[in-house]
Amino acid sequence: MATKMLGSLGRDTRANRMILTLLAVGFASLLAAAIAVFWIQRDNESSAALVSHTLGVEARLGSFASANERLETARRGLLLTGNPAFQQIMNDAEANARRHLAELSTLTRDNAQQQQRIARMGTLLDAYNAYHIRSIGLTGEARRAMLTGFMNDTGVGYVRETRQIVDAMMAEELQLLRAREARQRETQFLFTAMLAGTGLLILLVAAGTLLLIRRNLAALRASQEELANLNLGLEQLVDARTAELTRANNEIQRFAYIVSHDLRSPLVNVMGFTAELEAARKVIAGYAERSDRDGWGPPDKDTRLAIEEDLPEAIGFIRSSTQKMDRLINAILQLSRQGRRTLAPEALDLTAIVHGISDSLHHRIEATGTSLTIEPLPGVVNDRVAVEQILSNLVENALKYLQPGVPGIISITGRKDYGRVVVEVADNGRGIDPRDHERIFDLFRRSGAQDQPGEGIGLAHARALAYRLGGFIEVTSALGEGSVFRLILPSEWRGENNDE
Repeated sequence: MATKMLGSLGRDTRANRMILTLLAVGFASLLAAAIAVFWIQRDNESSAALVSHTLGVEARLGSFASANERLETARRGLLLTGNPAFQQIMNDAEANARRHLAELSTLTRDNAQQQQRIARMGTLLDAYNAYHIRSIGLTGEARRAMLTGFMNDTGVGYVRETRQIVDAMMAEELQLLRAREARQRETQFLFTAMLAGTGLLILLVAAGTLLLIRRNLAALRASQEELANLNLGLEQLVDARTAELTRANNEIQRFAYIVSHDLRSPLVNVMGFTAELEAARKVIAGYAERSDRDGWGPPDKDTRLAIEEDLPEAIGFIRSSTQKMDRLINAILQLSRQGRRTLAPEALDLTAIVHGISDSLHHRIEATGTSLTIEPLPGVVNDRVAVEQILSNLVENALKYLQPGVPGIISITGRKDYGRVVVEVADNGRGIDPRDHERIFDLFRRSGAQDQPGEGIGLAHARALAYRLGGFIEVTSALGEGSVFRLILPSEWRGENNDE
């Protein structure tokens, strides 16, 4: 199953890479299309401007040609009728012709050949005007000769040459117009092809991306379903194992209770017979003293040594061992009873609880000259007796293992951290070797100098209680640098299920 999940994850990774690649291609295509469209649009605008320019030149040429023809028509009317109104028409036509010629010169600045033609037409216009002035002044035979050959006179020649130049310019502009219109059509075709190609590419990229996303989503849904099934199976397995552990723990507690309870009977017997031996030893010792005093004949040296030294020493060892064994059995019984006690969560004021512990230890605090600081602690929902036992054990240990000759400093602080409450008990005591940080939580195990009373049960019991309360205890310490014990509990504990 794990291999299958890893394979799915691998496929998803490849699909994601392909999706990113396709999206990158799509964006690159859009960028390239935007650049191409910008360039094509600029080229199209340039072509349109050139077409418009060519049309403008053609329009000015047509206007010039019209003014030139009007000028020639008015000249004929003036020569034939002598009506001065035709002179005004000629003046207006000449002014229009020169204005259009100037505009043509401006429009065709970039065309040297057209500039030459425009200059030639200006020269012809000047010559035509000079010839007209001379022809107006003719009289008699000269005037009749001019009128007779009017269709072939010099002025008509100027007009015909001007007309030929206009036709040549129009032909060239028409050729330019066709070339520029062809360029504009090519640009438009390229623009259309680019848009079509970009659109097709985007459609292909979008289709490929959607297909990959669909496959990826399908694989993701399958993975989620598989994960949900795994989680369901894991939860069921955890519940089953938790129930088994709870039953095993209860069985161990019952076994410990039975064993410790049954051990008390022979222990009581041993202690009783030890007391009888002690009484017998005293009787024998009294007898020996009386024999010495009354002169009965004292016991030999070995007997006296056994009565006065060996027997009292053996009885003392037996008594101390039985007393220690009695304390251990009582501790085991207490642990068993505490482990079987039903825990009841309730809202607790940790600050008030710690102040209560401080008040109960007031005499020891005063006697050791210890400074105990308690900061406001957050509230918690948990079992009162268990929390009091844990905190009391931590504070008592901080008082018990102070450095000799150094005023004790103990501070108790707390905070909320991601749905949990952390209570820290820090001291400047002896400290604990890092190698023993876990050992001190083992039952009947202690660390450092054994100059303080205790059986090595307190911290083991405190951590076991913390586990039952849904939390744990951790320590940070080094030799000679003090210790910090942290009690970490859920902010709101809802209790436990006991299978009795």
